[in-house]
Amino acid sequence: MPIPTEPIGSIPRSPELMQGMAAFASRSLPPDRMEALFDAAVRDTIRRFEETGSPVVTDGEQRKPSFATYPVHGAENLGPGGVTIPFEDGHTRQLPVLTRGPFRYTTYAASYLEAARKHAHTPLKQAVIAASALSLLYPQEGIPGYPREAFLDDLVREAQTDIRKCLDSGATVQIDFTEGRLAVKLDPSKNLLNSFVDLNNRVLEPFTAEERRRIGVHTCPGGDQDSTHSADVDYFDLLPTLFELEAGSFYIQLASERDRPAVLATIAANVRPWQRVFVGVIDPIDPRVETAEEVRDRVLEAAEFIPLAQLGTTDDCGFSPFSDDTSTSRDTAFAKIRARVQGTARAEKVLAGLQ
Repeated sequence: MPIPTEPIGSIPRSPELMQGMAAFASRSLPPDRMEALFDAAVRDTIRRFEETGSPVVTDGEQRKPSFATYPVHGAENLGPGGVTIPFEDGHTRQLPVLTRGPFRYTTYAASYLEAARKHAHTPLKQAVIAASALSLLYPQEGIPGYPREAFLDDLVREAQTDIRKCLDSGATVQIDFTEGRLAVKLDPSKNLLNSFVDLNNRVLEPFTAEERRRIGVHTCPGGDQDSTHSADVDYFDLLPTLFELEAGSFYIQLASERDRPAVLATIAANVRPWQRVFVGVIDPIDPRVETAEEVRDRVLEAAEFIPLAQLGTTDDCGFSPFSDDTSTSRDTAFAKIRARVQGTARAEKVLAGLQ
């Protein structure tokens, strides 16, 4: 039985692209030149993805300023000073804050698919941000005339539209839920985590069972500038609740975990029969490129716990979730992806011999 393998999404941008994005932000680069740089970056990314043999590709999120805030980039009703996320190495990322209603997306992820489809010869996957992450944009003190309940109604509708447009474009969809493990860190009572899961399930509610099989959820402890924000949180406090999400697939960071068998056992005890688990077999934070043999062995380890019909492989996280992350080179990212594809194929052959 073939074992599906998929990327998470982001690929490091080239120095030329990052320089162009900075120049465009400062209004020293015209829009047509910026569009040419984006198109060249997407074309090169997809070409290199397909050269690895990956059966599913992404545009590498080359056009996204950030995996988390792309839907509201450039919105006029946002201000500075939102939730701050500290990373283990001491650096932080800060979200903007909503200053007035209504809440609307400025960009739907399907627009990235439209640009990528011109170059792709392989099925495309599109990452979208979870509604739970965007719910953090609403200020704790509230907004006069725009209560939180109205904001959440608008958010759910916009998140559903984001997913729907991608599905209608023929892509599979991955919901980035990196705030899941972080929620346990911020609130050990798990009330915040439970509220996040409830909100994301509101988003998923109108999709059919067939459509949900094309929708997955990604979880990891963060992976920005080779640092995490919640790897110190016990995974076992997240995983049982994670599988309450009404999605068909789960992309779970695992390669960088110290006790993979224990995590795999927890996954096996909680995954539902109609759900597939893509286990992380590549660590984007580790600068060393894994060998195909290492990946093979990680797949075989996972197969001891997860039925083959429910098993897939992936990378732990994206390689550059924020556009200014230069901690990993493009060459390293694609070498790791190639190792994942080859190692998964080698595990298939071993497992076929055992059956």
